[in-house]
Amino acid sequence: MSRHTLSVLVEDTPGVLARVSGLFARRQFNIDSLAVGATEVPGISRITVVVDAEGGLLEQVTKQLNKLIHVLKIVELPSETSVQRDHIMVKVRADAATRIQVTQAADLFRASIVDVSTESVVIEATGAPEKLRAFLEILEPFGIREIVRAGTLGIGRGVRSMSERALRHQ
Repeated sequence: MSRHTLSVLVEDTPGVLARVSGLFARRQFNIDSLAVGATEVPGISRITVVVDAEGGLLEQVTKQLNKLIHVLKIVELPSETSVQRDHIMVKVRADAATRIQVTQAADLFRASIVDVSTESVVIEATGAPEKLRAFLEILEPFGIREIVRAGTLGIGRGVRSMSERALRHQ
């Protein structure tokens, strides 16, 4: 299996996310990451879905997604022609003795300390999944108390806009 990132433009109507994710569930795909949000065009949202799937099976799901009434456009975002980032917040044990080391680790990975208490710090980091995995490995010896992850976000490189193309074809 291989990792695929799909960017799906949809009309911003109730139930669209349930229909899209339901299609993956019916095909027994496990969704590795799911992020949804408004676009620059009012009334249109973008769903970014990351799945591990064989090419042929993914093509079937994509064709079925295209048949859904509120789906406007689907684009696969290959890593070579897109920018993709994950976002995490990590609560790490950090007392007075270890706080400097935790802060240095955050600086090394260009992460931000967003909260500090007497026994822990909360660090926010954005980057490629491999970078975030490495960051978590560095923090592990200090004691990770909690991790919160947002879904992968992706956008095509270059001047072309996915939403402009989708709106022209309506």
